[in-house]
Amino acid sequence: MPALACFVDTEFGSRDFANNINVAIENVESPQLWSPSQSASLYKIDRWGAPYFSVNSAGNIAVRPHGSETLTHQEIDLMKVVNKVLGSKTMGGLGLNLPLIVRFPDVLKNRLESLQSAFDSAIQSQGYESHYQGVYPVKCNQDGFIVEDVVKFGYPFRFGLEAGSKPELLLAMSSLCKGNPEALLVCNGYKDVEYISLVLVGRKLGFNTVIVLEQEEELDLVIDVSRRLDVSPVVGLRAKLRTKHEGHFGSTSGEKGKFGLTTIEILSVAKKLKQAGMLDCLQLLHFHIGSQIPSTSLLSDAVGEAAQIYCELVRLGAAMRVIDVGGGLGIDYEGSQSAYSDNSVGYGLREYASAVVQAIRQACDQKFVRHPVICSESGRALVSHHSILIFEALSAVGLETPDLGLHYFLDELTGDARSDYLNLTAAASRGEHEAFSFYVNQFKQCCIEKFKEGSLGLEHLAAADSVCELVAKAMGASDSVQTYHVNLSIFTSVPDSWGIGQQFPIVPIHRLDQQPRVKGILSDLTCDSDGKIDKFINGESSLLLHEFESKDNFGGYYLGMFLGGAYQEALGGLHNLFGRPNVVRVSHSDGHSFSVTKMVPGLSCGEVLKLMQHEPELMFKELKHRVEEHCGLDIEGQIDSSSIVTGLAHSFMNMPYLVTGSVCEISHCNEDGRHNDVAIIGGDNEQWTYCCA
Repeated sequence: MPALACFVDTEFGSRDFANNINVAIENVESPQLWSPSQSASLYKIDRWGAPYFSVNSAGNIAVRPHGSETLTHQEIDLMKVVNKVLGSKTMGGLGLNLPLIVRFPDVLKNRLESLQSAFDSAIQSQGYESHYQGVYPVKCNQDGFIVEDVVKFGYPFRFGLEAGSKPELLLAMSSLCKGNPEALLVCNGYKDVEYISLVLVGRKLGFNTVIVLEQEEELDLVIDVSRRLDVSPVVGLRAKLRTKHEGHFGSTSGEKGKFGLTTIEILSVAKKLKQAGMLDCLQLLHFHIGSQIPSTSLLSDAVGEAAQIYCELVRLGAAMRVIDVGGGLGIDYEGSQSAYSDNSVGYGLREYASAVVQAIRQACDQKFVRHPVICSESGRALVSHHSILIFEALSAVGLETPDLGLHYFLDELTGDARSDYLNLTAAASRGEHEAFSFYVNQFKQCCIEKFKEGSLGLEHLAAADSVCELVAKAMGASDSVQTYHVNLSIFTSVPDSWGIGQQFPIVPIHRLDQQPRVKGILSDLTCDSDGKIDKFINGESSLLLHEFESKDNFGGYYLGMFLGGAYQEALGGLHNLFGRPNVVRVSHSDGHSFSVTKMVPGLSCGEVLKLMQHEPELMFKELKHRVEEHCGLDIEGQIDSSSIVTGLAHSFMNMPYLVTGSVCEISHCNEDGRHNDVAIIGGDNEQWTYCCA
């Protein structure tokens, strides 16, 4: 018998209707046993997250800082990190608020070592007669600590950096002061005289800089500036390959690609260098067919084509020694290991390295050319895993089941609305889902039309929605999706989500020992309809989440966005003036499970305003003057203007994001002893002052 059969009456006036429906809903939604391993499978954590993320027995996300070599006692409970960060300073916490970026340098170190190991293994197994030394393209994430880590962790492997602009070049040169002297500094991007001069000055300073020509016209500048500075340049070419990457990230590959030289231009550059007596300066060939190369077959085609160009340049007399296969080493955002998805790739690090080494070796052996040094610019694969964005759900909005007096609504229905209601309840009692859906839509439309005519009240319309949702839930046919409002700006922290539709794995970082039952989408703080995430990995239009519960009773509901360490911070904007979140660096500690080694506060309201050419000091001064003008006597007496001024100072000094549960009340007495409370937006009960010039 269908769940509703014993509850639906063909006559109106049943005041037990809502109670009966709720009983049926409880039967449909009765609790079931659930385990952390089921959550790991549901969210595919064991696929996209391996070997760095798992679910522990407490139902929390665990970080494995050393990858597959992480011992059980070395795992870091992500919720413990959050509690440490959010805890008050008096209790040993950091006193920060969400959103928060947590970086794990140990994961970055493991990624770099794993990439190096993959190439070393391929080189050894295939008898390749040179070596691999990669570079990190700083555009992926220019954070100073990340670049510093790459240089430090990469020192034993001669790991270098790649720059694509003048500020990135300055950053790279200063960072490589502590790097391996043999590390490459690959200089890509469009160039002017100043850029080229900086690169050549870098050679004078002992850096292994390489000028990669993006346009044929740049060669004339290189020749001229190098002669004036009396520096012999190392020149590279970026080849525009015919091999085309058909996915989203390969839109600029092929003959119509944005960057690189055609075969005609490559020959022209070689001829000009020979005429200038500088053909020996040409030493590197570079190409890039796009990020997230989906398969090793496409990779092999591209590398093979580039290797043939490399061999031809050797034949023409160039002193070639390095082939730079560019970026494109993808990561699996969705855990599908699919070569047919922009969010996945059909290979791992070892398969990638093996394909690159094999394609270059075969081409060079065919032409009897010495095996070159292999370089890659694998930024996404290096830094994506080590950063986690953590944010809080503030509320959830969906079709609720409030007591709207359903019997009152049922008793007053007439005409078509009454007939439609009878039909949908009859279909529900028989368990006819298609008929039920038809009559529900017809019933709702009828009620809306009557509301527009003025013959139904707002309570009736709300009750119509509620009763339809109630019956659908009781049938187990409800497909409602709740909107979880999150303390985040999509435009600042996840720009690729709205910009190119990139889907990142998003998962609750706790409560994973409980079954998630609510289909949800995420809506951010911005006043923009695009400020939402309603597309998730594996093509899902909603994300299974846990019932939202009051923070006062149960604590917050915390979500993490994973694999977002590349590009998101560099591309993030200031829409609605929401700035950079707080950042902490967390490392494994032998004495404790983890230690917070660095804390970088996010931008305050004042700092964000300053970035948009405002002057917070003068703004505060104007508002302070306004307070003095307008805060006179009210009905209850004198308002303490100093409390309002202090509140304004707090607002300038605090972050733009919402602070839940930390509104402090500053009380002051009037002359008659009564108290007025002035709410100050802020965190701890610290008194902030704001200096005015």
